[in-house]
Amino acid sequence: MSIADKQLQRREILTKAVCGKGRKFSTVTHTVTPPHHPTSILGAWIINHQYEAVRSGDGIEVIGTYDVNIWYSYNKNSQTDVAKETLSYVENVPLSYLDPKHRASTEEVAAEATQEPNCIEANISGSGTGVVIRVEREFAVELIAETKVVVAVFPSAYDDGKDIDFGDDGDFEDLDPELLDDEL
Repeated sequence: MSIADKQLQRREILTKAVCGKGRKFSTVTHTVTPPHHPTSILGAWIINHQYEAVRSGDGIEVIGTYDVNIWYSYNKNSQTDVAKETLSYVENVPLSYLDPKHRASTEEVAAEATQEPNCIEANISGSGTGVVIRVEREFAVELIAETKVVVAVFPSAYDDGKDIDFGDDGDFEDLDPELLDDEL
């Protein structure tokens, strides 16, 4: 065993970190029944999206609402109106990564709509009384909690007033900045 190995120690550091991640894209179908039998659909859009995230089993549930507005004609295309309806949803996003050693009592969850709910298709239902819309949405979720990390410690290598030499010559001029991770 070398002198350097004898001087090397390890420490466990308790820190808050991202301990779980997940992402889910989904397409859902809703049926909205306007007050009049629609003749044709002139437009459909979604507004006022609100959501929150909660831990649930092996994943994170995103619970939210949004308003659907459907502009349609009726009475043989002689009049128009806008049907408005507030819809609620629960989206279970599984965690593709989960640190099994995190402290469950410190869990916090976060969700981000990477694609806001968007109406991609609107058609008059087969009965002719409603409008069937397809909505796509995507969420990225994170589970943040306390966990331990292990670091190497050189207790005799540090002396007040002395610089620590880790053997790195600091030559970074040849690095390509395009290869660096922007999320760091």
